[in-house]
Formats: sequence, C-alpha cells, structure tokens
Amino acid sequence: MTEKETGTETTRCGFVGVIGAPNAGKSTLVNRLVGAKVSIVSPKVQTTRTRVMGIVNRGASQIVFVDTPGIFAPKRRLEKAMVAAAWQGARDAEAVLLIMDVSRGKLNAETAAIIEKLKKTERKAIGVMNKIDLVKKEKLLEMAAALDAEGVFTQIYMISALTGDGVERLMDDLAPRMPEGPWMFGDEQISDMPLRLLAAEITREKIFMQLGDELPYSSTVETESWEEFDNGSVKISQTVYVMRDTQKAIVLGKGGARIKKIGAAARLELEEILGRRVHLSLFVKVREKWVDDPARYSTWGLDFNA
Repeated sequence: MTEKETGTETTRCGFVGVIGAPNAGKSTLVNRLVGAKVSIVSPKVQTTRTRVMGIVNRGASQIVFVDTPGIFAPKRRLEKAMVAAAWQGARDAEAVLLIMDVSRGKLNAETAAIIEKLKKTERKAIGVMNKIDLVKKEKLLEMAAALDAEGVFTQIYMISALTGDGVERLMDDLAPRMPEGPWMFGDEQISDMPLRLLAAEITREKIFMQLGDELPYSSTVETESWEEFDNGSVKISQTVYVMRDTQKAIVLGKGGARIKKIGAAARLELEEILGRRVHLSLFVKVREKWVDDPARYSTWGLDFNA
C-alpha cells in the first residue's frame, strides 16, 4: 500500500461495486470515471466477462470502481460464473452503484429483479439513472420517485455516462464516502488489469463490434506472447478461439479479410492506449469446449463452479 501526501487532509480509499443489467452502461460509466479505457464497451449485451477495476483519485480519496458483468438470469456455466462475479463485486464493496438504463421510460425485468434481491439481502445501493439524455424530464422525475419508494437506495443520481452529464457530481459525492486509510494503488495507476488481458479484451471487443450477430458469445481471445523492443514498440501475438469450423470461417472472412479488419481496429486502439507502436498478429483456432476449461475462468477471475 502507498501513503499519499495530501497536507492536512486524511487519505481515504475504498471499493465501489458497479452493478446492473446487461447493457445498462456500466463499462461506459467506469471508462468515463477513470478517464481512460479499462473495460470493453459494445452495443451487445453481456460483453464484460470479468470484474474490472478502474482507479480514480479524487482529492485525498482513491476510489476503486469494480465494473462487473451484467446481472441476468444465467443458463450456461459461463453465464452463471459471470453473474456470481457481479454479486461478489457488490458484496466486497464499501458502496454499490446500481446502474439503470432509463432510456425507454421504464425499468426492464432484469433491473427489477436486481432491486428485489437487494431488498432480500438488505443491501443498500446508490441508484444511478443512466441515459437521461434520451428521456423527458417529467418522466425522469416520475421514475426517480418510484425508485425512491423501493426503499433500497440511499441516493439517486441522474446521469449520462456517454456525455458525462451528472458524472462529476456523482464523483464529488462518492469521494468523502470512502473509509479513511492509505491508498492501495499508485498515483498513476488506472486499473489492476494486466496489459496482456486488456489487449485480449480490446480484440474481443472488436470481434463483438464486427461479428456480434453472427458470432455472439462463442469466441474468446488469449494473448499468447508480448515482446517489447528497444525502439519502444511491442509485438503482440493473440489467438481467437471459437467452437466450430464454421465460426472460424466467419472470423477469418473471405481471403482473411475479416480477421485483418478486426486486427487493424484492435491495433489502432492498443496503440492509443499504450502510447506506442503495436505489431499485432491474430490467429484463429477451433477449441470446441473452451467454455468448459477451468483455466479460462481462472484467467478472468471467475469461479468455474459458481
């Protein structure tokens, strides 16, 4: 742990669990709060598979946001592990933000189910109404009153994670809520995610963006090698695993055009994040039961037996 010199101010440090239904805007909010990309974002639901920590220093307070997978009714093993990780992130945190997509003027069934579980476990949360830029003010006030009546929220905020509206106020209010204590991370650190895993997540995001409808949740990406050179550049080799030969053909595309496009998009974003030249090589392999491999779950920080 590192002590932070802040004059006469008492240092504070704590964890804030960020939970919500899939596609509520959790990752967008965490990236906005941190000021950099630490969690992948896609219009497809269930893109976040593991708990991602985004670290924000606000005055004398260090706030560690834990972006969790979306909470929904899981059916497969991977889904169950993802949802278990989300609830664990809430249990371990000093404060919990429940991010709610209010763009349709009402809450979906998954968000309602999360509120009911919070009631049953007697866990208080901070309600965050997201995507307010898409709803009329009168409707927002009506929804806020209904949420307040649920009895699980200590406070309710209205924000747009995409535009940043309302986010600064949320940050200002969270900072003094953190318990007194030394900072757990250095001044410049913005995430606890290893670069190899972040690089794999960036490539997986590009697959989602380009092939989400054709290959929704049947692929994963692993960084096989990471070689740094004296000129500051880095050579990254990654493998995209799919379950069937037909999926491999989709990822490769005609004459390898699709995988080249995915690789180019991932390389550009990695260069922006890392601030250096990136040489990225992608390979596609079939591994029918990668989703049942305990080693994959360990890499993502998930419980295989959840």
